[in-house]
Amino acid sequence: MRPIQLLSLFLFSCILCAQEKKETLQDLDIFQLEFASDPQISPNGKQVVYRRNGFDIMKDVSKRSLWVINTDGSEHRKLTSREVNEGEARWSPSGDRIAFTSATDEGNEIYMYWVATGQIARISQLEASPSSLAWSPDGSQLAFSMKVASKPPVIIKAPKKPKGAKWADVPRITDRLKHEADGAGYIKPGYDHIFVIPSDGGSPRQITSGDFNHKGKLSWSPDGKTIFFSANRVPDWEYRFRNSEIYKVDVASGKIETLTSQDGPDYDPVVSPDGNKIAFLGFADKVQAYQLRKLHIMNSDGSGRRTISNSLDRSIGNPIWDADGKGLYVSYDDKGNTKIAHISLSGKVTKLADNLGGTSLGRPYAGGSFSVNNNGEFAFTQSRPSYPAEVAVFSKKQKRPRSITSLNDDILKYRELGKVEEVWYKSSIDGRDIQGWIVKPPFYDASKKYPLLIENHGGPILNYGDRFSAEIQLYAAAGYLVFYPNPRGSTSYGEEFGNLLFNNYPGEDYNDVMDGVDHLLERGLIDKDNLYVTGGSAGGIMTAWIIGKTNRFKAAVVAKPVMNWISKTLVADNYYGYANSRYPGQPWENFEGYWKFSPISLVGNVETPTMVMVGMNDLRTPPSEAKQLYHALKLRKIETVLVEIPGASHGIARRPSQLITKVAHTLAWFEKYRNN
Repeated sequence: MRPIQLLSLFLFSCILCAQEKKETLQDLDIFQLEFASDPQISPNGKQVVYRRNGFDIMKDVSKRSLWVINTDGSEHRKLTSREVNEGEARWSPSGDRIAFTSATDEGNEIYMYWVATGQIARISQLEASPSSLAWSPDGSQLAFSMKVASKPPVIIKAPKKPKGAKWADVPRITDRLKHEADGAGYIKPGYDHIFVIPSDGGSPRQITSGDFNHKGKLSWSPDGKTIFFSANRVPDWEYRFRNSEIYKVDVASGKIETLTSQDGPDYDPVVSPDGNKIAFLGFADKVQAYQLRKLHIMNSDGSGRRTISNSLDRSIGNPIWDADGKGLYVSYDDKGNTKIAHISLSGKVTKLADNLGGTSLGRPYAGGSFSVNNNGEFAFTQSRPSYPAEVAVFSKKQKRPRSITSLNDDILKYRELGKVEEVWYKSSIDGRDIQGWIVKPPFYDASKKYPLLIENHGGPILNYGDRFSAEIQLYAAAGYLVFYPNPRGSTSYGEEFGNLLFNNYPGEDYNDVMDGVDHLLERGLIDKDNLYVTGGSAGGIMTAWIIGKTNRFKAAVVAKPVMNWISKTLVADNYYGYANSRYPGQPWENFEGYWKFSPISLVGNVETPTMVMVGMNDLRTPPSEAKQLYHALKLRKIETVLVEIPGASHGIARRPSQLITKVAHTLAWFEKYRNN
């Protein structure tokens, strides 16, 4: 071989090596990642319109636009040329139009897209933002929910200020039980009502009345004369906050009829194709920590109520009737993975697809959605540990799902991610099987033992699963073996398992986490001298509880915790929802019980260097909770720092830069104490 040929071969080999070499996930990759949500398949099954979610690196905000793609994966394109946030796309019954909501300078409005021409037009001029768009069966109208403002209570009549004077802002006055919400702040007075508007534009008409909130899924009767909805119109509705009923309203007259009366939530009504039956979700409220959402059927007049999902010990979501009215398509979580299934009216459950997921990029929580047309063709958000949610399609005939988008190939093809593996182990408390996941560092070397980083999930009535998580992948990229368990109290393992924390939280879920650590040590995967623990919200509670129970960890990061159930319960935005479902009675009635389960009661035992992190606008676990831990550790001269994130609510990592900040601070704290 000639020298020039050898040189060419060498250079070509170097190019191939360079092309094959991958980097680990980087902080700034967060801004480049995207995920799909709310996929809606067309009536003829040829197209899917969905919301494409990404981020603006210059403004540090999310951006949401509508895209449409053929179900064979071709002609992937943006629905409109507008560079504003869009969402809630819904096909007309005939498939000739798509209604959607879009941002304007005055707030969200309803727009229409004509499939044949590609033209769009704004068809509303609303006083507030619409939600829950629903087409009438004949395509002539759209129903939606919207807030109607009302006046706050007035206690005094203030004197009129002089013209041009700059006085202090007037006080905020409320007499409502629920008057603020985390992430939204103060809730302006008013009530959500149902409206209808002509689909070719015109004036909206309010069809519900009264000082009650009417929101959520709207379902038209086949004749277009009635809309079914859920609300809480019972006397003393504010204090019966877990209750809701199914109602129907006459579109012409506004007359409302009550169809259910069970004490507990009844919601998400959907009318059968023939209009004779209503399916809905709900349960009889037993006032406990966790209760399954069950699928119910009743006649359209409210009679003949029965439950058809009793054979499935899982919570049901997103019910959609099949075309012949013999059953419904639903979703449910099972062992940390979300399924799509069919339930017949006799209760037979047939699983159709796995891996429904993807409503965020941060942590591996459940989520996602699906749609189905009358031909049994589905579109859904599919997520795996190696990628965020993509649009996938399948039919009952083909069965095997097929992804038709690849939103992150431009990034993830060139990144080496940590491998996610399922682990099962036995509880030392009662021998139960406990599930969790480990994420091995990229370029994993089986001959090494790695430092362990535990990520405890929030809720606690939630679950982590085998789904993509940028946050956990960044921890793995830093050289940690990451363990995220689903201890008792987690969903997707049945009602009894989820309710083990009733009047017992934190409790033996602590042991479930520590049993997982011992399991990994027995397998020889981790370094016993390099153990680290973190978690946010309920995960922050668990982390604070862990370091109050054991000194096995080199360092901890406690994010947005509850430290004192007495103060939390009376200060947080959901202050009214804890008594009896979490602990017996109100705090002043059960001081000892609330204190017993407060992590601050164990703070005298803590020797672990601890970073405390919280959003400064957090209304769910207010900054005062985090400060109780920080101040106590400072008084005890335990190594600690307080990280307060400006502008962040309980969703501490909602903005990309905040997610990066959270991960970077956590890793920096652990690296300070890590044995290399």
